[in-house]
Amino acid sequence: MIANTRVAERVPAVFFNLGYIRMISLVAAMGGLLFGYDWVVIGGAKPFYEKFFHLVTPAAVGWAMSSALIGCLIGAVTSGILSDRFGRKRLLILAAFIFTVSSVGTGMAANFPMFLAWRILGGVAIGLASVLSPMYIAEVAPSAIRGQLVSINQLTIVIGVLLAQIMNWQIARPVPAGATAADILNSWNGQMGWRWMFGVTAIPAVFFLLAMFVVPESPRWLAKNGQPGRARRVLARIGGDAFAQKELEEIEETLANEIARVDFRELLDPKLVRILWLGIFLAIFQQWCGINVVFNYAEEIFAAAGYHVSDTLFNIVVTGVTMFVFTFVAIFTVDKLGRRPLMLFGAAGLSITYLLLGSSYQFGLRGWPVLALVGIAVACYSVSLAPVTWVILSEIFPNRIRGAAMAVAVFALWFGCFVLTYTFPFLNAGLGSAGTFWVYCAICAVGFVVIRRRLPETKDRSLEQIERELIG
Repeated sequence: MIANTRVAERVPAVFFNLGYIRMISLVAAMGGLLFGYDWVVIGGAKPFYEKFFHLVTPAAVGWAMSSALIGCLIGAVTSGILSDRFGRKRLLILAAFIFTVSSVGTGMAANFPMFLAWRILGGVAIGLASVLSPMYIAEVAPSAIRGQLVSINQLTIVIGVLLAQIMNWQIARPVPAGATAADILNSWNGQMGWRWMFGVTAIPAVFFLLAMFVVPESPRWLAKNGQPGRARRVLARIGGDAFAQKELEEIEETLANEIARVDFRELLDPKLVRILWLGIFLAIFQQWCGINVVFNYAEEIFAAAGYHVSDTLFNIVVTGVTMFVFTFVAIFTVDKLGRRPLMLFGAAGLSITYLLLGSSYQFGLRGWPVLALVGIAVACYSVSLAPVTWVILSEIFPNRIRGAAMAVAVFALWFGCFVLTYTFPFLNAGLGSAGTFWVYCAICAVGFVVIRRRLPETKDRSLEQIERELIG
């Protein structure tokens, strides 16, 4: 039996079944693990599938890297409509199924159009999971530990990233220094290695698919869809009968003006527009801060610093370990220090680091100084923008339109990611590594100013309290 553990909440003598809460949160966060794995695995496979499909132009390279983002946009938009109609749980099950089939399909692709088609389908799963996993966790978590639990979703993303990096490193056989494109194409890496890098995603995807059948539906979705009895039972298992009664009353109060179906026009309500625009800005800023190019275009970044292909795969693992360690820092500080201080720290830290990183390229520094600065940038991102953005997006939107609002914000996130990923080859070719990172430096400086002026603090507040404070 799982022991109940007391957590300081808004009312005294409330005991939460933390073992149960963490279990269902971890299962939902498996969507984040697959999101992280699928998103980063392509960076390690890139030197090999490019040779296999003979991709040589910036447009072809950018399209291969960014094609999954088309699917992400589709998944993000449809998640708002479908999750408010069919529930968070069913859509997460669908995401797990799509992850399974798309990873196998990508690994078996015989030509570039099929590769793109399977990547786009996998992107749909990423789009679904990126909206639903943090939203589900926020809707089952007590307010005192909500930031920590939603941050677990980011931790599983990081674990997925790290697993992809390690698998790429271990699957790929050593590439001799000076190997030509023909040598790589005719090697095991060029013919089969990259296929296994994508295909092994099916293993955790199947586990996620099976595990999702044992978690309950979101109590807030149940209450929103006329099932208060089921919602009460879920809440009672989380915090007992008294907690369930109090939470259900608050949920029903905020749903007093509930809309019958998802209507994106509701988001144009003057009371909601300001909050929606804040969510859209934070979502785009999380991507335009530039850190994803470190993972997706690691070959170019480290090659410019003097590293060979095999060294680059190891360096990617180093950045993944850094991300893993500093995500734990975020998990244990987000509910103590708050969301706003961590976001400000991340924006400022990235701006300064990119300034130094661009300067190192400008003045010809190579080797470990570049790796160290990349590691510092990853650390700043991992303790701030990476997890805390998801926490904020899962908190600031009202219960009645949370699915639709999250869908719009995450659509903006993936659109921003598409622009970032597709444009990097052109920026790198036109401005060089130095100029490109200076552009990201300026973007992070702008982000710092906006966060300082516009972002409220949401820690230690229930979702219903946040709604009353932000919307009225």
